[in-house]
Amino acid sequence: MPNVTLFISQEKMPSEETLTMLTQECTALCTDLLGAALDKVHIIYVAVRHGRGHPVFAEIQFRLEVFRTASVMEKFMEEIGDSIKRNTDLSARIRCFGYPTENIHARN
Repeated sequence: MPNVTLFISQEKMPSEETLTMLTQECTALCTDLLGAALDKVHIIYVAVRHGRGHPVFAEIQFRLEVFRTASVMEKFMEEIGDSIKRNTDLSARIRCFGYPTENIHARN
């Protein structure tokens, strides 16, 4: 974990090349800033029918760790927002959800 899901308006979905760059930057932020193991990082893009609000909604789920402080998460949100804007020219609404290890039940 972390899981980064980007819901992007289907009309504004970037090219595969752009998504590849964005994936690389998001992965680096997860491993460098959040200290996640590379094999635990998941980046997912979902094309959506946009109704209202920002054209990108970013939802990040992560395991709570002592080193993932409020200031670290603030920096992460700022940098992931900048990456989304730089790569897609779209502004994102970003929401991060941290879960204690004992509340996570997972396979694979």
